[in-house]
Amino acid sequence: MGSRLTEEQAAFAAAVRDFAKRECGTREQRDALTDRGREAHHPELYRRLADLGWLGVCLPEEYGGSGGGTADACLFLEETSYGMVPCGGFITTVITAKAYERFGSERQRREVLSGVVRGDVLAVAMSEPGAGSDVGALRCRARQERGGAWVIDGQKTWISNAHCAKSILLVARTGEDKHGGLTMFHLPAGTPGVEIRGIETMRGREVNDVYLADVRLPADSVVGEVDGGWKQLMAGLDHERLFLAANMLGLARRAFDDAVAYVREREQFGRPVGTFQALRHRVADLATEIECTRLLVREVALDCDAYPEKLFSREASMAKLKATELAKRVTLEGMQMMGGYGYTTEFDMERHLRAAVVSTVYGGTSEIQRDVIGKTYGL
Repeated sequence: MGSRLTEEQAAFAAAVRDFAKRECGTREQRDALTDRGREAHHPELYRRLADLGWLGVCLPEEYGGSGGGTADACLFLEETSYGMVPCGGFITTVITAKAYERFGSERQRREVLSGVVRGDVLAVAMSEPGAGSDVGALRCRARQERGGAWVIDGQKTWISNAHCAKSILLVARTGEDKHGGLTMFHLPAGTPGVEIRGIETMRGREVNDVYLADVRLPADSVVGEVDGGWKQLMAGLDHERLFLAANMLGLARRAFDDAVAYVREREQFGRPVGTFQALRHRVADLATEIECTRLLVREVALDCDAYPEKLFSREASMAKLKATELAKRVTLEGMQMMGGYGYTTEFDMERHLRAAVVSTVYGGTSEIQRDVIGKTYGL
């Protein structure tokens, strides 16, 4: 959006920046909120974001949202990521909420979307031990009993924020057709038969294994149509990839600014290291790449809002590919520019790096994004 930000969007972005600076502006504040970087989500701070009305940034007004669009949600994700606000639950929440908004029943939309506005976290459970990029290989099975109730058995893995989610949007197999036999289900937290086990990662606790044993759900737990899950998933991929891109754009910007601040001050051979041509040119290249990525992400977001019924598969995959690969590059080069200090926990660069490296894997790997883009050219 750049200069195309409306007055309302510019004021919104400024308000989020002020909040981040006030609540998370020092290393001491961030350490206290995140258990020294091990937790990506702070429930109490998240509720405060809800009280400000920001969590419903792209949800309909009838459910308590602000009625904004994809561009507004991307702006929020970019600024909270830049400000290092520990609201990691928002990204899965907004992705999942859009699926309920589009395909859920009126009862589901009213329950789930109004909860999101109040501060509920949502998760989506799709990946399995034997099914990641190949979504059609899902084996977690749901069978319908006489009377309409569903019984679900199986395992999900790498499920972000399942441990703090109010409900999980579960994708399970209901038919034998690889793509035509998948269905979405609304799975409330605390449902009997569900066990959630955390998976330790480089960033601490953020993803989980979810085990389902004889889990019983009522007939009206289906989100959308039975056996229609594949089409519903595909319809939401543009938003998912775009939201992930916006999040990593914010991280890339923050890592870049931290690196530049360091090389301006750090002196070797009698002058700031940033004045040496090798680093000055590296900074120039990264700054240019960040600006190009910002324009790409925001332009695609505006297009999604302008043409809500149109798919932007190529453009959304380009944005996700570009932003995540850039975030990884900026954090790695930022650490290189900072030398040994970039590797220490005294500075934030190592946290930025740990957050960035996985972004080229989740939400569709960089290889998958390239494959999607290539196919749109008939290849």
